[in-house]
Amino acid sequence: MPDEHITQPLFCHIATPAPTVRAIEVRLSQKTGNGLTLGYTLWGDATRLRIPQQQLPSRSDGLWEHTCFEAFIGLRGERAYREFNFSPSGQWAAYAFSDYRQHADTSPDFDPLETTTRLLPDRFELEVCLPYGALPANPDGKLWQIGLSAVIETHDTNDGQLSYWALHHPSAKPDFHHRDAFVLELPSL
Repeated sequence: MPDEHITQPLFCHIATPAPTVRAIEVRLSQKTGNGLTLGYTLWGDATRLRIPQQQLPSRSDGLWEHTCFEAFIGLRGERAYREFNFSPSGQWAAYAFSDYRQHADTSPDFDPLETTTRLLPDRFELEVCLPYGALPANPDGKLWQIGLSAVIETHDTNDGQLSYWALHHPSAKPDFHHRDAFVLELPSL
């Protein structure tokens, strides 16, 4: 996929509907030396979204408790993976796992991520570039297995319920860590 991009739709988990959201799609692109760029576009009544207030770009936990866009990246044939969370606030998080929901001894260490966001009446856009150093080390050139997802909070969810979106939902409850949700495979540069 050098110097090209692909676009993938996310699907709402059947148990967590979000009537104000018509669709979410993610555009992925990678260029030699630049990392993996993810562009999330949410189509719908953007005025109904609960968007966290803008802050200085910084690492922060618990972003998934509100509107947040996510990526899970592992290597084919390996149990370890990384999780990345991107908040519309500009905050972000990165975690390393040795196996399903088992935190690794260290988390990815890299320069702060910068996100670009745009809020329009009919859509919300967020773009971020993950540097190659943040991604799982891949000396053998294995395929990346990627799960893309979003947690959406709207003004219509007064009970605190969130809507969960992903490339694939392999279980009855939303579970972005489930390895069967990592359905997109890409070669790494």
